[in-house]
Amino acid sequence: MAAAPAPPGPGAALDLGLESLLREAVAAVDRAGEELVAALGAVRAALAAAGGPTALGERERALFGALLRRLARAPGAARPEGLWQCCFLEGPPGLVLCVLLEALGSAGSGLDPREVAVVLEQFLQQGRLSALLWEVCQPQAQAGCLELQGTLLSKIVCLPEHVSNKLLGKNPPVFFPQNYFPLLGDAVLQVLEKISDSLREEILGVLVPRLTDLTKSDCIWQRICWQLVECVPDRWMEAVVLGFVQRAPGADVLSRLLGNLVVKNKKAEFVVAQKMLLLQYGHTTAVLQNLLGYLALDSGRRPLLLRVLQDLLQTWSSSSAVKHSPAEQQLYISKAILICLSHLKEPEIASCRQELLTSMMEGVKCHLGSSLPQLRRLGMVVAESICSSINTEGPVLKFEYEEDDETRELKSLLVQTPSFCVVPSLPDNDRSEKAGAALPLVPERNENSCTAAPVKADEESDAELDSDDDLIPYDMSEDKELKLKAPMYIRDCIEVLTGSRPEDVDKWEATVKALESLVRRNPAATREVSVELAKILLHLEEKTCIEGFVELRQRAQVAVLVTDPIPVAKYLTSQFYSLNYSLRQRMDILDVLVLAAQELSCPKFHGKTKHSGVQKPCIQLLPESDSSKGWRRIVDERIKSKTRRFDTGQSRVELASCPNEFNSVAGYFFFPLIQHFDRPLTTFDLLGEDHLVLGRLVHTLAVLMYLAVNTVAVTAMGKALLEFVWALRFHTDSYVRQGLLSCISSLLLSVPTERILADMTEELLETQSWLGDVMEKDPDGDCRRLALQNLLLMENLKKKLEAVPS
Repeated sequence: MAAAPAPPGPGAALDLGLESLLREAVAAVDRAGEELVAALGAVRAALAAAGGPTALGERERALFGALLRRLARAPGAARPEGLWQCCFLEGPPGLVLCVLLEALGSAGSGLDPREVAVVLEQFLQQGRLSALLWEVCQPQAQAGCLELQGTLLSKIVCLPEHVSNKLLGKNPPVFFPQNYFPLLGDAVLQVLEKISDSLREEILGVLVPRLTDLTKSDCIWQRICWQLVECVPDRWMEAVVLGFVQRAPGADVLSRLLGNLVVKNKKAEFVVAQKMLLLQYGHTTAVLQNLLGYLALDSGRRPLLLRVLQDLLQTWSSSSAVKHSPAEQQLYISKAILICLSHLKEPEIASCRQELLTSMMEGVKCHLGSSLPQLRRLGMVVAESICSSINTEGPVLKFEYEEDDETRELKSLLVQTPSFCVVPSLPDNDRSEKAGAALPLVPERNENSCTAAPVKADEESDAELDSDDDLIPYDMSEDKELKLKAPMYIRDCIEVLTGSRPEDVDKWEATVKALESLVRRNPAATREVSVELAKILLHLEEKTCIEGFVELRQRAQVAVLVTDPIPVAKYLTSQFYSLNYSLRQRMDILDVLVLAAQELSCPKFHGKTKHSGVQKPCIQLLPESDSSKGWRRIVDERIKSKTRRFDTGQSRVELASCPNEFNSVAGYFFFPLIQHFDRPLTTFDLLGEDHLVLGRLVHTLAVLMYLAVNTVAVTAMGKALLEFVWALRFHTDSYVRQGLLSCISSLLLSVPTERILADMTEELLETQSWLGDVMEKDPDGDCRRLALQNLLLMENLKKKLEAVPS
């Protein structure tokens, strides 16, 4: 009797294309060349489209294992550099580990043990170990060979010994027991969390939808459900409440399921009113709306809603919380505040109007004093919303800021969603998409209706007052606007810009527009009056509503500084720490120094050269933007090029062969800025309340350090910058800390490796310890990312040191 066919595995839904692509790739290994590159690329694309290695069936897994073993046995010249490693890192983790350990212990393998160790190191760093353990826990894996499963787990435990035996003790640091086993412990915890979540999901996935339907029109089922959740032991209450809040399709459903649980149970009250709102910040907006809407739907729970709002406002208006909590948590708390405001009734607002006003004044002060544009916008939006809630008939508070998707979403939260009425339930994803799409339309319609009426009224009044319809208009089609010529000489420009006669306004405007090109066309004349012209431009104020005045002035300042770098740089850097300058002027000085340094450091190409495809760093320093984003993208790209494990030799840029005009003047830009940062002035204190300017200064120093690559002064600049960073490393402002970490990146990328190892070894060891603390403990995500990048760069330096023959 023939055996019944086996049930389809996870890969049964896949198209047969992946199986055929794997067969072609296995056959192409022997031929190598472009054909193998194309075959491996097709396999990777098909695997990603199918959903990753978990989608592979038995035949596909067998073919994938054959492909990996053929790649491991192939000689180095036959393996596409960088591509074969991706096949190992993207394949089924258990299969990959077995093949790599086979290659490590096999004498006939084409892979060198050091190559295997590098791939295993990447395997661990990319979290594939937890994926392997999760794979072992799957039902289809447990139904397989238990002996194979036990062997695989023993290999995981003994991995450091396997690597150390083959590399004769010269294994990478990640395989040291003190590094590997904590990593293994983290992987085990991640898998246990997945198991816990999946089990909870299995239970609630059945329980919540069924109870939702049963309680819709049956009060007995409602009482049964309330009794069910009220009898949950305290140690399980958090998991139950969180699961119900996340899976309920609306606040009205949640109210039916939980009843007044938060009023009757102290643990449920703590989870809802404290933990989910103030101690966690990873929940979605829909979860927040469910949670706070649930509190608002019953008179017995509304006092708790008011208390929650007070706690949220206390955190939002705390200067310590604004400084030390991540931006993601600030956004989360802001959303919760606005949702609470949307549920308040007029008597409730009247009862706490003074508290709302006090919190708004303190909170907006903390947020506007932040160095991060996102936090400043959050403060503005929340303050506007609180003001509109407590002053429904009075003047409206309005800030000037550029609206983006985040601010529009925040404002939409002030309008209650229809989900709090009894309507057919929607899945979570559908609800969030429909609510997000519909809500922003409400204020736009109101705004349009308010602005359209006056226009119509004006048109009607004009029509009524117009009594000259019979007059024939004078033909002015041939008239031409008289254009005032701009000055032709630099000294004439100085005279116009310093003049005070009101009739010279048109000439003044023409001069501002033409000044940059005039400076660049007449370098000799500019050098005669460069410092005087720089002083005039630094103090120049707008006399007319000239479009783009700030940019025109900045471009003229940059042109003057580039034309005569040393004296103008001396003047600008000396004025940065002088008295009687506004913070805006000091930041203007920093912006001009950075843009001029960028222009001086980038070579001018005439015709095609081997570097003609290299893009110049795009540094845009705007008042309301993060000044580091443009250049940091360039630094990140260079970090990637520095930390590649397998270099083909094609992407490295030889900057030394290009002329760098910044070489001879870098010190004049850099050292004066770093000398007096710790000396407070009467109107200027970098280490005190002027931390916004300090953040801009730190980012400016990082850019100047990066642009000084291959210059004579780069080593001295690096040592001075390291001392500067060390003095400020514990600053409370996240924007300043981001700049300090960027300074370390610039130093590691710009100072020659041999100089770093010779002159800064002890300092870098201390810095490495500090970076480890930042990566683990800093509340800001960007700071943690930058610290990790710096640690990877330091690891590369260490490997270079070990590679140098003694």
